[in-house]
Amino acid sequence: MTNKSKNYSESIKELEEIVKSVENETLDLDELSKKVKRATELIKICKEKLFQTDAEIEKILESIKED
Repeated sequence: MTNKSKNYSESIKELEEIVKSVENETLDLDELSKKVKRATELIKICKEKLFQTDAEIEKILESIKED
């Protein structure tokens, strides 16, 4: 499921579930590989959202300084 429209909270929740399944050592090697790939996708989604939010906040703060 590569869904870029997933929001930050949903992505974090899914990442937490992946971490729990890895920590519980309940995954076979093939499933582990899939989970790691999915975690990488989710991390990218979260990272993009964080950078986007940071840029938006900076823009807002700059507009306040100009007023």
